[in-house]
Amino acid sequence: MPTAEVCRRHGLSPATFYKLKSQYGRMEVSEAARLKALVDENAKLKRLLADTILDNVVLKDLLGKN
Repeated sequence: MPTAEVCRRHGLSPATFYKLKSQYGRMEVSEAARLKALVDENAKLKRLLADTILDNVVLKDLLGKN
C-alpha cells in the first residue's frame, strides 16, 4: 500500500508518518507494547506524585493559618 494511502486512512501527514517511522520503525511488537506499558505506568506515578505534593501544600497551608 502506498504511503500516501496509509496516511490518508489514518489521518496523518506524510511528515508525521516518517517521523513516527524513524522513532518506532525498528521496534518489535513486544517492545512497543512494553514501551506503552512503561509510559502508562510513568503517567500514573506522575499523577500520584502531583496528588501527594498537593496534599502537602494543603496541609502546610492549614497548619500555617492556625
